Amino acid sequence: MGKLVVISLFVAALSAFVGERVINLRKRTLASRKLVQTHLPNCHPIKSLEYGSEDLTILPNGLAIISTGLKDPLLPSYSDAPGKMYTLDMSEDSRMKPVELRMGRGFDLDSFNPHGISVYTDETDNSVYLFVVNHPQQKTQVEIFLFVEEDHALVYVKTIKHEFLHSVNDIVAVGVESFYATNDRYFSGGTLNTLEVLLAQPWSNVVYYSPEEVKVVAEGFYMANGINISPDKRHIYVADLFDHNIHVLERLESNGLAPVKVVEVGSLVDNIYVDPETGDLWIGCHPNGWKLFQNDPEDLPGSEVIQIKDIHSEKPVVTQVYADDGSVLIGSSVAAPYGGKLLIGTIYQKALVCDLAKVDQ
Repeated sequence: MGKLVVISLFVAALSAFVGERVINLRKRTLASRKLVQTHLPNCHPIKSLEYGSEDLTILPNGLAIISTGLKDPLLPSYSDAPGKMYTLDMSEDSRMKPVELRMGRGFDLDSFNPHGISVYTDETDNSVYLFVVNHPQQKTQVEIFLFVEEDHALVYVKTIKHEFLHSVNDIVAVGVESFYATNDRYFSGGTLNTLEVLLAQPWSNVVYYSPEEVKVVAEGFYMANGINISPDKRHIYVADLFDHNIHVLERLESNGLAPVKVVEVGSLVDNIYVDPETGDLWIGCHPNGWKLFQNDPEDLPGSEVIQIKDIHSEKPVVTQVYADDGSVLIGSSVAAPYGGKLLIGTIYQKALVCDLAKVDQ
């Protein structure tokens, strides 16, 4: 009888704990949030990008580089094909078409599973390097390519693996072989990942990598996601998806990071694009993360784009630029402006381009 009582108490305690964690997770994922739609004019999907456009960046000449085909065990995927990289000329008219980048010898295309990306231009010879977070077999490594624009090609340079880079989500390059990267999870894979999401603890971090040193430079994030750098290279911005905010960190001479401030956004923040001229942050967001993980075709996850102006001022201006309930766009993960247009990418659905006539840039 005594053993039965102990078992009953244990089951009751476990049930209470799981129930409390589910309630907390619903709060973290903004499960009860009701979205008010904010649409932009002249939106249309980009053909050939039907299976995701998880991250993108735009070069000074208006050429966008886009990663597509991400497969994450916690999220749906609608294609078994390997991931690909595309370019899209934002300076063209509304019928702009993506061009697939050729990837040369020495690289395993069959297992390519691209996630976050970043571009670095070597000022000594103007060579452009593309850094890509890759998850072959759901592991993590960083690929470095030389981008040859005239050939629409990526020339494989090297692969970087390290025990500190165990669950990388996004990356920002600061040298030919150096970068800051976010680990969005504490565990590297398996069932523990699902448990970690349920626990929703501040266990993720930011890592600095160079051939000379690798170290954790910031930690205590609930889910460190997007990362980018200010135009003057003095500050790093980190999106904490489950805490709905953007962290501003100062770069130190030691390559470490010192916290400066936190800006509340009110949405599940994904990738960050920094306007090279204004310094404004453009963030692809998930207005209701519970719907994103549930993936109910009768109750689709929506999309949201947030712009932050004057982030280093006492009163940054946080503006909702775009919001949709999923009827047009599902799971927006990134957004970037160029030439009066806004390019919005998603985790596993299509990409959308809209006019920015309603937005004061």
